Amino acid sequence: MSDIKKTTYTADDIHVMKGLEGVRKRPAMYIGSTNSAGLHHLVWEVVDNAVDEALSGYGKKICVTMHKDGSISVLDEGRGIPVGINKETGRPAVEVVFTELHAGGKFNNAVYKSAAGLHGVGASVTNALSEWIDINVYQNGNIYHLKFENGGNLVVPLEVVGTCKKHGTLVRFKPDASIFSTVEFKWDTIASHLQESAFLMKGVEFVLTDEKTGTVQSFLYENGLVEYINNVNINKNPLSPVISFADTDEETQIDIEIALQYCNEDYNETIFSYVNNVRTRDGGTHETGFRAGITKAVNDFAETYKLTKGKKLEGSDIREGLTAVVSLKIPEMLLEFEGQTKGKLGTPQAVSVVSNFIFNKFTYYLLENKEFAINLINKCVASQAARLAARKAKEEARSNKKPKQEVILSDKLTPAQSKDYAKNELFIVEGDSAGGTAKKGRDRLHQAILPLRGKPLNTDSISIDRLVHNEEIATIINTIGAGFGQSFDIEDIKYGKIIIMTDADTDGAHIQTLLLTFFYHYMRQLITTGHIYIAVPPLYRVHKEDGKKVVQEYAWDDEGLELAKKKVGAGYKINRYKGLGEMDAIQLKETTMDPKTRLLLQVEIDDPILAEKRVNVLMGRDASVRRAWVEENVDFNKIDTFMKEVK
Repeated sequence: MSDIKKTTYTADDIHVMKGLEGVRKRPAMYIGSTNSAGLHHLVWEVVDNAVDEALSGYGKKICVTMHKDGSISVLDEGRGIPVGINKETGRPAVEVVFTELHAGGKFNNAVYKSAAGLHGVGASVTNALSEWIDINVYQNGNIYHLKFENGGNLVVPLEVVGTCKKHGTLVRFKPDASIFSTVEFKWDTIASHLQESAFLMKGVEFVLTDEKTGTVQSFLYENGLVEYINNVNINKNPLSPVISFADTDEETQIDIEIALQYCNEDYNETIFSYVNNVRTRDGGTHETGFRAGITKAVNDFAETYKLTKGKKLEGSDIREGLTAVVSLKIPEMLLEFEGQTKGKLGTPQAVSVVSNFIFNKFTYYLLENKEFAINLINKCVASQAARLAARKAKEEARSNKKPKQEVILSDKLTPAQSKDYAKNELFIVEGDSAGGTAKKGRDRLHQAILPLRGKPLNTDSISIDRLVHNEEIATIINTIGAGFGQSFDIEDIKYGKIIIMTDADTDGAHIQTLLLTFFYHYMRQLITTGHIYIAVPPLYRVHKEDGKKVVQEYAWDDEGLELAKKKVGAGYKINRYKGLGEMDAIQLKETTMDPKTRLLLQVEIDDPILAEKRVNVLMGRDASVRRAWVEENVDFNKIDTFMKEVK
């Protein structure tokens, strides 16, 4: 590597990237990633444009089609993207929309009161990252057509190709395989997103078609958010029917719609928030306002009727077992997002607007439904008691008072030596054999090993008593050290990473699912705060003897196997690992446990509706349904690109 440094810095060193060049150079800046999530983000950007038309009252049907050639199309019944000449650029407006990053009608309140794609980069980014994109606009009795190739190069200028009686826009594109790690669109991912949109836009139909399989599915909901909550809580024990409120704030013209439901025997707080039909995964000012308003409403009611004996309830007590959808439509002039992917709302007015709205509406509901109100307060008081009891037990433990041992714990744990919990890792390993190998290959300072004896308990529908008296589950709870359910406290976890390490087969996938189900129900914050990982052991070892040394390469999928063969060269041998036990301690360490060389998949809840469906399918009582899904959807010769890959 040369040590020569450039000592001058002149005007010629400034490079101006033209058109969509910057998007292709740094795609993750615009769509978050170049894996499967980023790929599908291209679809959402086009769907958002169709949704914006429907939000403004133009069209009641949006059709998405997955084509046999790997492309995808979105057809709406809107007004059609304008085809006239744009005065600022001298080009057709539709061409400008697909080639300029900050171009569109969404910056003009006269065109859209509120819109999903308010950054104005969606259509152009999809164009930039596509092999080709084909646009048909149905407008003024004509069919207008234009086409771009190779990241935004106009190859077919705007032309009239026919006549019609309909109106709307059809956008069809094929993602660029040189940019994305996968260009395979997933039915479940798209279907779930469209269903989510249909819940938020009652009366608008979303239709998904897969040309390869001939499958067609339609989503249409007349009761919107009420049906959303019912869908999410389908297998839960509700305290009441779904409660919903909707109104417009006169001063800000922010439209607010909220639906909520409390469930018994549920220890999680689940809030899904949206702004202009875009999911705000990182929350923001509207969620802050919602939490403040509902906390005040419940506490005021409890105090008025002296139901808490003077002990004020905390927000976490009140929100335990709560599922809520908070959906706002915010005018463009007030809209503030943090980041291009619109993950967090920053609009300051939303705090007071939503807080006052839910406080007034929920207070009135409690007064009109006193039986429900009393049951809710009792539930909140029980949550408060559990929280205080957990705090007392924690204080006793810290004062070296030994609590009574009421559960049977496994003696299989090999602990980490360090007390720097943030750096410690817990490996939950399938089987004693692999566990023994992992113990030999671990970093003793920071890595703990907990082997499992067979498959863990299915915790989807069992009693708490049975849960805590199951040796495997009780040991996991005790090892993590932060309690579970009502008493779970993320601040007390003893590990920065909890890593599930199983064989790459159906049984291993089942064990992963059982453990994830437990974490999902009883320690969900471990998932939402990014502490749960899946270890990815290699599937192949390619090696040969070269004199006195061994040349070897590992491969995690079939594509990597071909590369490994080339690196090792002629005369190679291949080991196909059927399980963790087939690796020795050194091999397991350097491929699966060493942070410098391993591959981990971080578990995330990206889609709440899909997550609930997965739990229902994979943890339901019908084992044949579960096995069929795993066999159909899990390819053990390919790394799952739906999870976030990390070291």
